[in-house]
Amino acid sequence: MLLLGYDVGSSSVKASLVDAENGKIVGSVFYPKQEAPIISVKTGWAEQEPTMWWENLKLATAEVLAKAGRNDIAAIGISYQMHGLVCVDKDLNPLRPSIIWCDSRAVPYGSAAFDAIGQNKCLENMLNSPGNFTAAKLAWVKENEPELYSKIYKIMLPGDYIAMKLTGEICTTVGGLSEGIFWDFKNNEVSKDVMNYFGFDSSLIPEIKPTFSDQGRVTAAVAEELGIPAGIPVTYRGGDQPNNALSLNVFEPGEIASTAGTSGVVYGVLGNVNYDPQSRVNTFAHVNHTADQTRLGVLLCVNGTGILNSWVRRNVVPAGVSYAEMNDIAAEIPIGSEGVTVLPFGNGAERMLCNKELGCQVAGLSFNRHSWKHMVRAAQEGIVFSFKYGIEVMEQMGMDVKKIHAGQANMFLSPIFRQTLAGVTGATIELYDTDGAAGAAKGAGIGAGIYKDNKEAFGTLQKLEVIEPAQCDLYQEAYAAWKAQLLKNIQ
Repeated sequence: MLLLGYDVGSSSVKASLVDAENGKIVGSVFYPKQEAPIISVKTGWAEQEPTMWWENLKLATAEVLAKAGRNDIAAIGISYQMHGLVCVDKDLNPLRPSIIWCDSRAVPYGSAAFDAIGQNKCLENMLNSPGNFTAAKLAWVKENEPELYSKIYKIMLPGDYIAMKLTGEICTTVGGLSEGIFWDFKNNEVSKDVMNYFGFDSSLIPEIKPTFSDQGRVTAAVAEELGIPAGIPVTYRGGDQPNNALSLNVFEPGEIASTAGTSGVVYGVLGNVNYDPQSRVNTFAHVNHTADQTRLGVLLCVNGTGILNSWVRRNVVPAGVSYAEMNDIAAEIPIGSEGVTVLPFGNGAERMLCNKELGCQVAGLSFNRHSWKHMVRAAQEGIVFSFKYGIEVMEQMGMDVKKIHAGQANMFLSPIFRQTLAGVTGATIELYDTDGAAGAAKGAGIGAGIYKDNKEAFGTLQKLEVIEPAQCDLYQEAYAAWKAQLLKNIQ
């Protein structure tokens, strides 16, 4: 018996088949093989055609089924790029390209709503500013494309659209509505304040179903198109960051999931309703949040992470030195890089810094004492210290960070990165072999009742390595010097 998971990202659609009995990945593929195009008609705009996601999903499904040599699929789960807006008409056809997560045109609409509704009320009820999220994007459509807006039957997130294509049914989840800043946590309902302020009719919001539940069944026509049995239930959907946490078996308060690619994410679970008064982190419903059990995902995003490490390799390190060799070289330099500090904020404004755009900064560099090797270590330490700074915001919200789960990929391949993160946070780091599509497949197993809970679903998750905190005093001293440099620039 197989479980099928889809991960619908902005660069590709990934499909993974998981054997429900042993938890092993039977096959995993993605399409397109080169990064999917993003339409950018104007500066700051970013759109994708929902039909492109579907075409890539079909290609990925065909290849993963061929790789597995079987199609005894019991349930389907969906992970998707967060915050996107899909508008469909009564025939369930997209009315325009999806305005995706990295599109910034709606910022003024969200900012105006934040002030008009009241900043305290937004944070206390929605736990976020409307910002540049889905509700604000819909407001942009309403004002700038009124004729098209009048034809909208339902609005959806990208994962809702894929589920609709599979089943013919339109529904969403509390998690999805919360990431669009449509959900009122205090009153446990779609936010009347947001809907009334923007003038949205409540009929635009799809039916709400639990994250783990029967959300529709694959139609006969789609089954023939995909080469899978008709009637398979879609039993799970989640945004990519909550789903990444699920994939790493992060469900309970104090547990953390982290990624560190071009940008970096720290996603922690909070057991009570809370928010950051400065809105430096985002708070959404986690996959296991219910009206009776508070489980919120606190999301910290740092733009300048792996992109700094790759910049150092291209522009500072001698030609021909690999990332693995850079890690070995960094290990030659003492903790704290002998006084060199790097603020890694050269990839745009950072929400964690209240949307300040500091740029990347290097301090303490001595031409007589330091070499490019110090820069390699200082860059990695600077990335980790930015994570630590954001984790302190989470701790101020009541999160007790003791364990960090991560996939063994990108910056987590670096021993220096891992050791520094464990040492400066005092948290144990556990590295796993998993991906978002495989996680979505296991989520489907939970939703279908094949697994009784997450412990059973992820009991076979392969733990690759455990990094315990060590030399914490030295890492804390280095962080204090880094933080002092940061505060000089943001105060």
